[in-house]
Amino acid sequence: MPVKLEYIRGVSWPGDRAKPNEDAFCHSELIAAVFDGATGIGDPVLPADSDAAWVARKGAEKLIAYDVLGGYGALTRAVRDLVRDFDATKIRDPQERYEIPRASMMLVAPDADRMLALWFGDCAALVRRPGEAVQLVGDAFEKRRRETAFVAKLAEKEGIPPTSGSSDPRFLPAARAARNRQNTAEGSWAFSPDTACVEHVKALHFEAPEGTHILLCSDGFLALASDYGRYDADGLITAASDRSLRPLLEELRSIEDADPQGRLFPRFKKSDDATALQLCVV
Repeated sequence: MPVKLEYIRGVSWPGDRAKPNEDAFCHSELIAAVFDGATGIGDPVLPADSDAAWVARKGAEKLIAYDVLGGYGALTRAVRDLVRDFDATKIRDPQERYEIPRASMMLVAPDADRMLALWFGDCAALVRRPGEAVQLVGDAFEKRRRETAFVAKLAEKEGIPPTSGSSDPRFLPAARAARNRQNTAEGSWAFSPDTACVEHVKALHFEAPEGTHILLCSDGFLALASDYGRYDADGLITAASDRSLRPLLEELRSIEDADPQGRLFPRFKKSDDATALQLCVV
């Protein structure tokens, strides 16, 4: 029997209330996703409050518009529209690849009697089937470990606190070089106005009987487990079900407020945008 997604709750908080939230999420019975826009490290290319927020919001908007096409179909059409809208909206041509807006993404969509997950980057899906241990879908934990090591190394080299990295010009050459490799044969792939990205999306089919709970989250929310060690994957999805999402976001911010320079938990920003979406399979 075909399965569907039931929305339970969702939340998205900016890391800095004075700046745009560059995360986004969407949901219907046929598709659900979270997006995490990559904060710009150059001059804007779009007439928007944030290039990263623009690509995340567009991704969420377009997936829902094409949800009847299934996971791959919706993603393909969403990226096609993204290319068109980007070309029509941009105020200048990007001079280097790092200027092209992009986002991490985790998408789940029913596929007959199973669930299909498609993802770019370090968003995650935590899946708990009735009576089973939690399954972690995505590469988020490994990507977070690599980024933490990268941030700590750069901070030590420059002699500055890790959380100053997002605004310190001494971090920019390394950050831009890394982002220039994205969406190429040398690097990882992200959701972006580039039709080739669809060919490189990571995919997994997983069993999802009735009563399966799914927690989709951006890396900013997953940090409770991946960076700060407050929970493991099972503990995080259990806490989300038992305590709801807002208390977990408050807990997340209290950890970050106690380590504003990132010396205990190395990271580029004191607080990242954090998004979580709770679903149940019916």
